[in-house]
Amino acid sequence: MKLPPLPYTSLDWHALPATEHKGETGTATWRTLNNGDVRMRIVELSPDYLADHWCDRGHIVYVLEGEVTSELKDGRSFVMKPGMGYTVSDHGDAAHRSRTTSGAKMFIID
Repeated sequence: MKLPPLPYTSLDWHALPATEHKGETGTATWRTLNNGDVRMRIVELSPDYLADHWCDRGHIVYVLEGEVTSELKDGRSFVMKPGMGYTVSDHGDAAHRSRTTSGAKMFIID
C-alpha cells in the first residue's frame, strides 16, 4: 500500500455518512474515507452477521469492540477480540470472510 499525496486531514468518523451492506445474515455499517486507491473504514457488524461473499482483497484490520471470527475459505478460522486484528494481501493466503454472533466494530484499511 502506498498512500498518495494528501494534505493533513482531521476528521470525525461519526460525521461520515453511514452505508449499510447486507450480509448473508445481519448487516455491516461502514463509515468510509477514500484517498486514491486507499480505503479507510470504521465497520460495525450487527449481531449474527455473516459476510455474503469470500473476499480476496488485502486488508489491515484492527478490532475495536466485540468479537469477530475471520473464516478462511480453506477451513481455518481465527477469533479476534478488541486489540487484535490481521493483515492479508490482495489474493493472499486464502479468501476470507467475517462472522460474529455478538456484533463487532473494526477499523479497516484496504
